[in-house]
Amino acid sequence: MGTGEAGDIEQRCDQALELKNQGQYDEAAAAFQEILESSPRHARAHLGLGLVLCFVGRFDESLEELKQAVECDPESIDAHLNLAKTYAMLSMYDEAKTEFARVLELHPGHPEAIKQLEYFQGMD
Repeated sequence: MGTGEAGDIEQRCDQALELKNQGQYDEAAAAFQEILESSPRHARAHLGLGLVLCFVGRFDESLEELKQAVECDPESIDAHLNLAKTYAMLSMYDEAKTEFARVLELHPGHPEAIKQLEYFQGMD
């Protein structure tokens, strides 16, 4: 893949994220899926699609996309953080704790991960 093609994909991903941020979820999902058809391991597209699916209540699909984002980019703090928050929202606390702990491995002192793990310790 040439630099121009990679730049085009990043630009398309930025546009899809903007659609998501504007609440145009169907359009955003379609744009992310289009990116993934040509670049199936594009972590940001998996992350964006996972968030869109979560916002519209398609939680199982959302988790799969977020897990794909983590698999495609294991060093992505955003991917781990959003997967952790989605697990927490779905009361999957053990999985959430694991992902928040991974965020701290990648970014020691990450304030949101610390706060969330402290919250879970209070539940134990």
